Amino acid sequence: MAYTITLPGGQQIADTSTVKQHPLGSIVRGWDPTYGEGEFIYLLGVASTVVGSPVTFDATTYQTTLAAVGTNLPRRLAFAMSANVASQYGWYQISGMCVASKSASICCVAGAAVAVKTTGLISKTGSGKEISGALVATTASAATGRITVILSIDRPRLQGRIT
Repeated sequence: MAYTITLPGGQQIADTSTVKQHPLGSIVRGWDPTYGEGEFIYLLGVASTVVGSPVTFDATTYQTTLAAVGTNLPRRLAFAMSANVASQYGWYQISGMCVASKSASICCVAGAAVAVKTTGLISKTGSGKEISGALVATTASAATGRITVILSIDRPRLQGRIT
C-alpha cells in the first residue's frame, strides 16, 4: 500500500517521525493506485503499534491506544499506516480501503462485519464488540502467516454511542 499526499515539507502517509510535522488531528486525503482514495488523521503513537494496528484516540490530546477488547466501548477508531510507536507522530487511516492487522487464525469473508477480540487486532464479529463503519473488503485466509485483512472503512468506531 503506497498512499501518497502532496504536502510541501510534510510527512508522508507511511512515515513515522519523532518530530511533529503537522498539527495533531489534521485530516488529509491520500491516493493509492490499488486502493484509491483514503482519508487520514495525524496522531501520536503508542507502544507495540504495527502497520494496520487498530487504535482508539483521544479527541483532545490525539494520543492513540491499541484498540481494547470489551463490550460497548464507544471510541473512535483508526488504523496505523506505520509502526508509529510511543513518542512518535504518524498518519492513521479513517476512511477508504485499509490494511488491518488481524488474528492469524481468523478468516474473514468479503462483506463480513469485524470486531476487536484481541487487543490491537481485528477478528470476526462479536456481540457488543463490532466495529461500526468497517467491513471486510477482500476475503482473508486463516492460513499460517496471513496476519492482515483489507477493510473498507468510513470513520470507524467501536460499538456503542459516542457522547
